[in-house]
Amino acid sequence: MPQVRLVGDNIENPGIYSLRDALKIADTLELDLVEISPKADPPVCKVTDFSKFLYQQKKKQKEIKAKTVKVVVKEIRFGPQTDDHDFNFKLRHAEKFLQEGAKVKAYVFFKGRSILFKEQGEILLLRFATSLEDYGKVEQLPRLEGKRMTMFISPKKKS
Repeated sequence: MPQVRLVGDNIENPGIYSLRDALKIADTLELDLVEISPKADPPVCKVTDFSKFLYQQKKKQKEIKAKTVKVVVKEIRFGPQTDDHDFNFKLRHAEKFLQEGAKVKAYVFFKGRSILFKEQGEILLLRFATSLEDYGKVEQLPRLEGKRMTMFISPKKKS
């Protein structure tokens, strides 16, 4: 006969019982026998109301889900010859995104032959990063991938 470790709020003397005895105890209390940890030796079972047990499990899952941080990535696109006004306009947006806690993916998109100006694109992104030093730190330096030069900036932790 398999043995189980019996626990529960309404058990006078928790301990190791045979499965049949554990089921009898749960039956006399008009509750269910729920297996808590099957990998333990012997398996741990709890005398409780099964629907209440399921409700508590769902509640725990919800709390865990609520505590997880959702990372938002906002994109800002430049051309290799972006002028100062557009640069400053996009800079203000990036500042706002970083203050809200979102990551910023800034990239320069090269069309056609404008790939010849990849140095200009890199200079533009590095200037962008230095302008945002107070709000975030560079997670990935400018890197050319096909027709895009991409850089990631993550927000600084609020102290």
